Amino acid sequence: MLDNLPRGTICIEDIEMGMSRHLRKQITDRDIEMFAEVSTDRNPVHLDDEYAQDTIFEGRIAHGMLTAGLISAVIGEQLPGHGTVYMGQSLKFLAPVRPGDVVYAEVKVIDIDHAKRRVTLDCHCSVNGKKVLIGEAKVLAPSRKFD
Repeated sequence: MLDNLPRGTICIEDIEMGMSRHLRKQITDRDIEMFAEVSTDRNPVHLDDEYAQDTIFEGRIAHGMLTAGLISAVIGEQLPGHGTVYMGQSLKFLAPVRPGDVVYAEVKVIDIDHAKRRVTLDCHCSVNGKKVLIGEAKVLAPSRKFD
């Protein structure tokens, strides 16, 4: 048995169909600037008000992958949690996220392969109840048993 699993980690032995977790985060200018720095994606639609005003978005937007990162946060911190290994992720961006928006990110268990420790999660992010991102993640969940 592994005694050092972090509090909140849900092991494959305890994961059930329909189980879900979520977080809420307000996207700030600082978040967008830090993401641009880390990712090196300095597209002016994210950073330059004047430039972004003349785009189809009519204003600055957050990086799509910044929003997608909130899905990763739910998976890595809550369901299954620490020790989870990402195996794959599909994403479809439906609407922009703007500075100041509060994003609700949720994952829900839709398939479990206990023998292989694999979990499939339905994922979405929304702003004011409107979905801005949908997708599906496949992960390798931690186990209380040694491999």
